[in-house]
Amino acid sequence: MTGTNNVGKCQDLSSMMPALILRSESCPLRISFDLDDTLTCHSVKVPRERGFLAAVSLWWFGEPLREGTRSLIAELRRRGWKIWIYTTSSRSPWYIRHWLLLHGIHVNGIINSERHRTTPGSRFIQRLPSKFPPAFGIDLHVDDSEGVEMEGQAHGFRVVQVDPHDLSWMHKVLNAVDTIRLG
Repeated sequence: MTGTNNVGKCQDLSSMMPALILRSESCPLRISFDLDDTLTCHSVKVPRERGFLAAVSLWWFGEPLREGTRSLIAELRRRGWKIWIYTTSSRSPWYIRHWLLLHGIHVNGIINSERHRTTPGSRFIQRLPSKFPPAFGIDLHVDDSEGVEMEGQAHGFRVVQVDPHDLSWMHKVLNAVDTIRLG
């Protein structure tokens, strides 16, 4: 079976639970990243990606990319993960996609505040959490917010919380990824 044929199996298969996208085991796993204080860290104490493209991106968009992001995403892709951005900011998908492309990072999907508010199946949830990755078939979400981690526990989705000042944050993410793959 080709990868194209597997795409249909990754669609929403259940009208009874429209908030959750059900996928077969042959579908790639999805990981999403928050932006503010997760991938973009404006504190001068947080190391930033370096190089010509990083400098151009910072000049053009004014947002620094956290050091280690490019290598982490490259490793996740090598392991077969699809990369998503899930932010509650109002940045447009065009803006986010182009900002990341300047860093050499391609993402498979983007959820911003507008898309989150119109989450499929959200009417079946009494109080929609600030982020709800299962609605988009996301297996793991990376965020700096302890509140998002608590919402994950309450609503049954996986979150790995990373502190903006943690220099080994990439290892924490990869350990969580390994737990899911082995789990």
